[in-house]
Amino acid sequence: MAEPARKLALVTGASAGLGAAFARAYAARGYDLALVARRAERLEALAGETAKAHGAHSLVIPVDLSGFEAHADVMAAVASAGRVVDVLINNAGFGIAQSFAAVPWSRQRDFLMTMAVAPCGLAHAVIPGMVERGGGAIINVASLAAFSPGVAGNSLYPGVKGLMVKLSQSLDAEYRAAGIKVTAICPGFTKTEFAAAAGIQEIMDKEARPLWQTAEQVVEAAIAGNQRGYVVVIPGLHNKAAVALMRTLPEPLVRSIIAAGSAKYHLD
Repeated sequence: MAEPARKLALVTGASAGLGAAFARAYAARGYDLALVARRAERLEALAGETAKAHGAHSLVIPVDLSGFEAHADVMAAVASAGRVVDVLINNAGFGIAQSFAAVPWSRQRDFLMTMAVAPCGLAHAVIPGMVERGGGAIINVASLAAFSPGVAGNSLYPGVKGLMVKLSQSLDAEYRAAGIKVTAICPGFTKTEFAAAAGIQEIMDKEARPLWQTAEQVVEAAIAGNQRGYVVVIPGLHNKAAVALMRTLPEPLVRSIIAAGSAKYHLD
């Protein structure tokens, strides 16, 4: 089989929000797409849109990444199409705005599988091929929460997002010389469907949004930073300032500030 002229970007959580924005951005840059999410009808619609707008061919891969070894099903679908992954976007995720024991363990386990195990599994699967071909790119979607202490609600979220930052730094240290560019993008409040899925949309709608970013702004910052070899990208001056404060102020003070600010998003 002749090698396809277009490279392939694999995007998880591609049915909405940042994932859909990443897919559109890479299609506009001349990539074909592997679109991964649970909602096949949304993936099909996005595949049709990017084909019409940019001539992108898409592999629609409806997979629930909370399943055991779900990444293997994704990679099998890519391999069966005779393709390889040139860009990996680990974006799929959700929030649980309740206390740790207030929801069934199965839900917390699904969170970890989707947002920690599956991204690591996909990275582990694509890196050998990228090394063999002499290059590739991985973008892990983290969050400003990666730099914050834990507070009530979203108990696992800061830890998982911190993992995405540390994993990105480790992979960069291990594979930069092989031509692989690894980036953790750490956005703050972004206009997506995330709040609705977490059950806090009504609360969010009451907030002033002068500093919110669009999904497209975050994606452009992520891709530009990755191409320049930046390992951690914090989009927006206001978000950079927030991280600087979290890194420099005493942790007890940071915890009290964040706890007060986040209390309204805690649903228990």
